[in-house]
Amino acid sequence: MNKVILIGNLTKAPECGKTEKGINYARFSIAVNRDYKDANGEKIADFFNVVVWRQLAELCFKYLDKGRKVCIIGSIENRTYENKDGQKINTYDIKADEVEFLTPKTDNETTTTENKQNVDISKLEQVNDDDMPF
Repeated sequence: MNKVILIGNLTKAPECGKTEKGINYARFSIAVNRDYKDANGEKIADFFNVVVWRQLAELCFKYLDKGRKVCIIGSIENRTYENKDGQKINTYDIKADEVEFLTPKTDNETTTTENKQNVDISKLEQVNDDDMPF
């Protein structure tokens, strides 16, 4: 069984796109704090790349932004691809099946959401599925 549950904060706003076949996706990363500190007493965090698909991708792009806390439920996917220099790269992504938005929206955060609502996701540049590392 491959099941992951993570709670963390977005490190930057989600990036979204559409595959050649017209499937929406969004990518973002989250920082998840460990339950212990390092020798200097500072918090330690792990960083995870997350990918979401279809309608969930649209919702994440529309409503999430840097710093927002989310709960991700999904699975780990190991991908191998060749970069521009011909090197094989191994990468691990979290394919999210569920994303729960944990940070409540406040009145002063409407500008970012309103700006994102004006982006027509259907007009985003399409990418070749073969070029996708996930």
